Amino acid sequence: MSGPIKPRERDAILQSLRAGVVPRVGLRHIQVGRKEEITAILHDLDQIDNDGATVRFIIGRFGAGKSFFLNLARMVALEKSFVVAQADITTDRRLCATGGQARSLFAELMSNLAIRSKPEGGAIPGVVEKWISDLDYKLRSDGTSEADMAAAIHKHLKPLEDFVSGYDFATVISRYYEGFQSHNDDLMACAIRWLRAEYTTKTEARQDLGVRSIINDDNIYDYLKLMAAFVRMAGYSGLLVNFDEMGVLSHRLNNSQARNANYEMILRIVNDCLQGNVSGIGFIFAGTDSFLDDKRRGLASYEALATRLADNSFAVGELRDLSGPVIRLPNLSPEDMYVLLHNIRNVFALGDPAKHIVPDDALSSFLAHCAKTLGAEFYRTPRDAVKGFVGFLSVLDQNPDTDWRSLVGEMKIEQTADLETEPVSEVSETGDDGQTPGNADELAHFSL
Repeated sequence: MSGPIKPRERDAILQSLRAGVVPRVGLRHIQVGRKEEITAILHDLDQIDNDGATVRFIIGRFGAGKSFFLNLARMVALEKSFVVAQADITTDRRLCATGGQARSLFAELMSNLAIRSKPEGGAIPGVVEKWISDLDYKLRSDGTSEADMAAAIHKHLKPLEDFVSGYDFATVISRYYEGFQSHNDDLMACAIRWLRAEYTTKTEARQDLGVRSIINDDNIYDYLKLMAAFVRMAGYSGLLVNFDEMGVLSHRLNNSQARNANYEMILRIVNDCLQGNVSGIGFIFAGTDSFLDDKRRGLASYEALATRLADNSFAVGELRDLSGPVIRLPNLSPEDMYVLLHNIRNVFALGDPAKHIVPDDALSSFLAHCAKTLGAEFYRTPRDAVKGFVGFLSVLDQNPDTDWRSLVGEMKIEQTADLETEPVSEVSETGDDGQTPGNADELAHFSL
């Protein structure tokens, strides 16, 4: 990797890799491989930009690089002037629920909303103000008077009223504009609060903004489509929505009704995107093989999704088909792993080859040791090797008199545990009626 690396980026990258998580900055310094997969995502982004919609499922085992790929797709989308919303699925944040968990997921998405000028998130005010400033300039250039400004605003927001709850959404944007024009920070804050799904009662929203609806568990998907339409009006290429840790739905929700309700929402998204019922929006779901293939708890247990996400029967052996919604992340090649370790060594040296802690021979020795220790698993879960290599370089960095050869043979590389093979928590999710219905999953934990 050529070029210097900022100390802030270096520290952020190394801290993230040491903890086994994906860094939010500096991905370009360590990214290797995945050329075909990125090409497929670029094609999706072009399709969204052309008023289309896409849905992808990124599938791989723990530590295979799903989260890294999501962040890479996010970085590429931001460079192409997309608005990107990203969130991790948890038991308290999921696609469908009745106790506020879906609203919490939407709030997390909006909190993480990112644009190119604000990649760290929190970009809702920036998106709204971009639309306002562009429209304000256009209206004033056309000679629109202050008295006619409000009517002109509603006229330009009228296309949003074709969506579910679109009228209230347009009203909130108008109220933000009013606050912007009158320098009313409280009114602007209320509008942003509504867009972030932070209102819990309709009464409070009506008092502050004059709207009769709020974003809740029942309508988060409708508001994602609304947001996609609005960001297009604001001049962006489209909205990309990334969901990570999808395995939580299949292997952390004990209640089958709760799982199926979430799968129904995924089915609705898949149908809308594949049938062309929505535009300007793309979804990427990242999950493990078990999340997709488990016929008892995964998407394969939901027949409608199983048929839509089935692999191409002609894509066998080395043949791949990336035109379908499912992208299975292949193992990194030994060459890719070598380049990855080379890039990490370069990050340690702030991009200066003269400051490399270890020579090239150390990289080869480390790879050989990992392959001997982990076997085939080494190339399936690069996270384990990366964590070990960062620790290896950290020790040498802090103990410069230590011979790297003496460390390689003594290193122990811990394999990432496959959490989906662990026992599922005995805490069950409640059904729509607030009760815990009996099902086969709960009976598996029955005890006297």
